[in-house]
Amino acid sequence: LVLLKKRWKLLLAVGIILGIVTGIVTALFPLSYRADAQVLIISKSRYGVDPYTVVRSAERVGENIAQVMRTNDFYNKVKAQKEFAVDWSRFDDKSEREKRKLWNKTMNPSVVYGTGVLNVSTYHPDEDQARLLSGAAVTALAAKGWEYVGGDVEIKVINEPIVTKFPVRPNILVNVVLGFIVGVLLGGFAVVKK
Repeated sequence: LVLLKKRWKLLLAVGIILGIVTGIVTALFPLSYRADAQVLIISKSRYGVDPYTVVRSAERVGENIAQVMRTNDFYNKVKAQKEFAVDWSRFDDKSEREKRKLWNKTMNPSVVYGTGVLNVSTYHPDEDQARLLSGAAVTALAAKGWEYVGGDVEIKVINEPIVTKFPVRPNILVNVVLGFIVGVLLGGFAVVKK
């Protein structure tokens, strides 16, 4: 600790340099905006079923739908939503394997436990395309989601898509902070070793 205290300027300099380098390298990757929309999964309750069981059932259905949303079938349903002017050229010029991989990176559904709400997050380098893609996804889900879970479930759009103000992927700020911390640790290790 005494050595590290004496060399704190060196540790700080190494941390700052590595943080800046990490930020620059991160900025070289394509940045993506995120659009978030929410749907509510409503299990049509039968007589004698308590509300807690209905919500737990909706959660389970939401988990199943979240997995299905990453499939090629759901991709085709989203693409069929003609009222959204989504630019599909990113997907069209790719092989089937690359298209599925890109679709899995683009679509990120998640369940809010205890509520029956399914978050639908989509990522795209263009803000408007991220919003359109998210809108098409929740519209397709509300219209055709029953095919995946049966007829006794209703899916309703409760929040229209909202796009982040700044790109969220890759997260430059988090990467810079991590680069700084790693730089300080590496500098400290080098000082102690020397």
